[in-house]
Amino acid sequence: TAFLHGELEDEVYMRPPPGLENMVKPGNVLRLKKAIYGLKQSPRAWYHKLSTTLNGRGFVKSEADHTLFTLTSKQGIVVILVYVDDM
Repeated sequence: TAFLHGELEDEVYMRPPPGLENMVKPGNVLRLKKAIYGLKQSPRAWYHKLSTTLNGRGFVKSEADHTLFTLTSKQGIVVILVYVDDM
């Protein structure tokens, strides 16, 4: 469900999925509001949302590896290494 929370930066349209064709006027398409599985923009949208959220909480993205985020405080260090298998 990770990709379902990504915000799309571009306008993306799709044909109605099977079973919903008769709910949309013939020739019309649907505009997506959120990223969905199989959409090439989904990983980018999800990563942008994750990165923005972590940065807002004080995490710093590593310049060497953009999937590594760290947060350092008096209590210690928090390390998050992100991996998503989108296959």
